[in-house]
Amino acid sequence: MTNTNLTDRFYRQAELVPQEKLQTLTATVIGVGAVGRQLALQLAAIGVRQLQIFDFDHVEPTNITTQGYEYDDLGLPKVLATQQAIGRIDPDIVVTPVLDRFRPRYQSGEIVFCCVDKIAAREAIWRYVGRTCRFWADGRMLAETIRVLTASSEQDRQHYGTTLFPAAAAVPGRCTARSTIYTANLCAALMVHQFARWLRGLPLDRDLALNLLASELIVS
Repeated sequence: MTNTNLTDRFYRQAELVPQEKLQTLTATVIGVGAVGRQLALQLAAIGVRQLQIFDFDHVEPTNITTQGYEYDDLGLPKVLATQQAIGRIDPDIVVTPVLDRFRPRYQSGEIVFCCVDKIAAREAIWRYVGRTCRFWADGRMLAETIRVLTASSEQDRQHYGTTLFPAAAAVPGRCTARSTIYTANLCAALMVHQFARWLRGLPLDRDLALNLLASELIVS
């Protein structure tokens, strides 16, 4: 095996992801299903040093194809399986797994990624931490459509509040067509990209929609 200096592993992304800004930040990922699992692994790869992950669910067979879990993860709590995967990327990352839904009694990091699949849950989490965290990103996915919403300013927060529509107004879809690993990876990547922009002091795309089938990207 070739000896590799692990301190050099961020060399190729040095101008895109400021490592010095990641040293003191704690990122909270709420929900490690399709999007959240991919998101947590990407955050680990770019160098986040403290990760807090929430999920109450366990790994099922369909999670292998749609969420990137492995066969050996079957039956494990998703937070523990994800913690183990993060440890294989970088064992020095401090991961705090919480086998539960996010509740008011929990304290989040300054950076919050909301990866839940219900508007009511998003609204509750937003009410608890959305106006106090420094950076907020919400990833929504159905089949081959993605919506990523981010907020770090008061204008962003005002816009985000308008997207918390009643559950009855949600876009309907067949349960067998709700998730694919490639869509989840893209959704997570777009969220991490917005985070990297925030780290570099660049403007955020507060509302981004991508329809893979139509090859259509809308930013507002």
